[in-house]
Amino acid sequence: MKSIVVLHHLLCLFLLFSHLKSVSSWKKEEFRNCDQTPFCKRARSRKPQHCKLIATDVVVDNGDLTAKLITPNNFQQNLDENSSEIASKPLILSLSVYQNGILRLKIDEDPSQNPPKKRFEVPDVVLPEFESKKLWLQRHTKEVINGDSADSFVVYLFDGYEAVLRSDPFEVFVREQGSGNRVLSFNSHGLFDFEQLRVKKEGDNWEERFRSHTDSRPYGPQSISFDMSFYGADFVYGIPEHATTLSLKPTNGPGVEQSEPYRLFNLDVFEYITDSPFGLYGSIPFMLSHGKSHGTSGFFWLNAAEMQIDVLAPGWDAESSISLPSDQKRIDTLWMSEAGIIDSFFFIGPKPKDVAKQYASVTGTSAMPQLFATGYHQCRWNYRDEEDVKNVDSKFDEHDIPYDVLWLDIEHTNGKRYFTWDKVLFPNPEEMQKDLASRGRKMVTIVDPHIKRDEGYHIHKEASKNGYYVKDATGKDYDGWCWPGSSSYIDMVNPEIRSWWADKFAYTEYSGSTPSLYIWNDMNEPSVFNGPEVTMPRDALHYGNIEHRELHNAYGYYFHMATSDGLLKREGGKDRPFVLSRAFFPGTQRYGTVWTGDNTAEWEQLRVSVPMILTLGITGITFSGADVGGFFGNPDTELLVRWYQVAAYLPFFRGHAHHDTKRREPWLFGDRNTELMREAIRVRYTLLPYFYTLFREANVSGVPVVRPLWMEFPNDEATFNNDEAFMVGNALLVQGIYTENAKDASVYLPGDETWYDLRSGTAYKGGKTQKVEASGAIPVFQRSGTIIPRKDRFRRSTVQMENDPYTLVIALDSSGEAEGELYIDDGKSYDFKNGAYIHRRFLFSNGKLTSVNLATSASVGPMFLSDCTIERIILLGQTSKPKSARIEPANRVTEVELGPIQTRVGVRPSVLTIRKPNVKVSEDWSIQLL
Repeated sequence: MKSIVVLHHLLCLFLLFSHLKSVSSWKKEEFRNCDQTPFCKRARSRKPQHCKLIATDVVVDNGDLTAKLITPNNFQQNLDENSSEIASKPLILSLSVYQNGILRLKIDEDPSQNPPKKRFEVPDVVLPEFESKKLWLQRHTKEVINGDSADSFVVYLFDGYEAVLRSDPFEVFVREQGSGNRVLSFNSHGLFDFEQLRVKKEGDNWEERFRSHTDSRPYGPQSISFDMSFYGADFVYGIPEHATTLSLKPTNGPGVEQSEPYRLFNLDVFEYITDSPFGLYGSIPFMLSHGKSHGTSGFFWLNAAEMQIDVLAPGWDAESSISLPSDQKRIDTLWMSEAGIIDSFFFIGPKPKDVAKQYASVTGTSAMPQLFATGYHQCRWNYRDEEDVKNVDSKFDEHDIPYDVLWLDIEHTNGKRYFTWDKVLFPNPEEMQKDLASRGRKMVTIVDPHIKRDEGYHIHKEASKNGYYVKDATGKDYDGWCWPGSSSYIDMVNPEIRSWWADKFAYTEYSGSTPSLYIWNDMNEPSVFNGPEVTMPRDALHYGNIEHRELHNAYGYYFHMATSDGLLKREGGKDRPFVLSRAFFPGTQRYGTVWTGDNTAEWEQLRVSVPMILTLGITGITFSGADVGGFFGNPDTELLVRWYQVAAYLPFFRGHAHHDTKRREPWLFGDRNTELMREAIRVRYTLLPYFYTLFREANVSGVPVVRPLWMEFPNDEATFNNDEAFMVGNALLVQGIYTENAKDASVYLPGDETWYDLRSGTAYKGGKTQKVEASGAIPVFQRSGTIIPRKDRFRRSTVQMENDPYTLVIALDSSGEAEGELYIDDGKSYDFKNGAYIHRRFLFSNGKLTSVNLATSASVGPMFLSDCTIERIILLGQTSKPKSARIEPANRVTEVELGPIQTRVGVRPSVLTIRKPNVKVSEDWSIQLL
């Protein structure tokens, strides 16, 4: 017996060592491709018009248009008894219409046909209040399309749009009323296929093997696939997470050589490669199209199983006899999933921000972050001990570099047992956190989903006793291998278990935690070192007898949700949680932040981080970032500096590195480089009022903080494929530098507006590519017609900035006008939901700046008050040279003179500045140039 135990431990050590070695490079052979994934291979092999289903029994029922999808008798009769084609039982279809241009299509097995079990329908993603926006259909109209033998059924969708269910051939599409131009269509090419669950009979061999792993597949093949077309589209975007361009490249069809589909399957991937459709840590099956002729539309499939998506090159169906009833330009796509149901949403736009808002109305807007979370974060695997923490913290102050959060990775725990501390390295965790908090700083510790199988570990003991672990296919607690060794995984699909997990963050449960401690969820794909593709087997079982294959992509989402709820419970629902997650799914934005995972210290990884973060933003997750400098490897100094300069303008700003890398805190690279990195971090802090205002906009509307250029300039075709520059809100354009030794940069400035260099105030004409100097900093421009709020005094963290005065930077358009907003609340609580906030709009016109209240209602609880004033107003593009300005209602005159655009040493006065107007941000006032 002893020898068996020793052998088991040796095997486990070998597996762990193999995993640690594997982090040195990405091994393609460890992961399945489409040809090794039977459902993907089958779907890709199907030809247009494969689908023989027709829609019958079409009625309006309970406010929906419902139908049955059946195989016609004449087709069934043509199948001999040995045919591999199985005549399906009827499927049930429903079409629901919602406010603001949203169509929902659901297709599932017919429960009256007694399927062997209910297929998994993803819960807890669609907002409960979304159902209240349903438009109850009263009737439909019929028409015959293109001489069809059966009627099509038409329902009103939105102002100027209608939805059509075509019976034979079966198709669903959205079109413009009057013109008949299509927007989106489902099954126009007849590629729909729905493999129904079956009871295993003698002789059935449904097992699938990959490498050394076998998937039992107890209900047989259960995949779904269909074609989806986007009309008037020049490009399609979305479906993260992939390390590739913002616009999605064709993956199948003419001119495409041996490309894989875009894979959506949450995986723990080390040193992932760029320009690849390979799936990474998170999955959002939401695609947007954009084109100059139509605008923007979107399609979302709520499904948590593995998914593969092809973007089809023009002419992919050239050999087909199919004839579509429209000659509109379009992009066709093929969607394939291993399991689940069709629960899909069509978003008609027609503007980019309309689609963002429509998607947010289904899955939710981004949680409003605490102010500290929008600052700079410093992380490493691992800061060694309390002395190391103290030294790093003090060095930031010594070098006058602001930061807000210091992070601890897995080595801070007692043997990888989460919610514990290494008593030798971190003997006084509460005092350590309180010391940081005394300077306005926070700490984040890591908590992962794998639980060490140790009877002396209280978390494992409780989870095992209560049956809270995911089970293997035989019904036993699943035992996999991760950082602690032998591990089991909390079954977060069960709401009761999520509640139990949330309770573990109470101060009485998480010994050594304090109110300034927040959480990081890593490895929650879930990562299993000895599992197939470094994840959990597909036939593992969750609450409700749900197979892991059905919900894999949502596992990390539920873990993130439970952790966020834990911090919410800990503070009695008063303070906003901060939880960073590596895995994500639609709805993740409601619970916290994500990052792009284990990147590397390469120029190309810096470049690809921008489209990755832009893609996350347009698919709902605006609070995201990439590890500054790259997690793996040692960046050269120039790359590290450039990374800081770009990341300072991205939503989540964190430096992080692997424990095998050299230390890379900003002060370790010589005075000049320290100065450049300090400058980048300080710029972020000066812009925090603007960022925080944008986070509030995202929280209210779903429009992301950072945006592709085409989201702000939807008619400028030069922006559609540009993913090296991006917009921060509607006012700032940032052009990254992604190559060595760059002294200048070519920057495309969209539209007809004038753009102002953020460092010098120099004006540049839009609508063309400009060559600008970039040796010391990356090019950043403010768009004319905008007003940006700043805080220019340098502090050590956001806490010290609370009462600092503001600067307004006004960039005038050709009419001498500009506008902008400022949102302020207490930076931490939920009082803003009850009206405890300040929201101002600044308008400049005819030489007068006016502050107007935008708060929609009076506070129903404690009011939020601020005595902060505006100490400088910078005017860019002001053609006249006023000497003074009158402030009302104070009836006071202040000076207008030349001043620096940035408060940096060595910057000379160069721009018109209204000095010390000292008006309160919370009040109505006006300032007239004289």
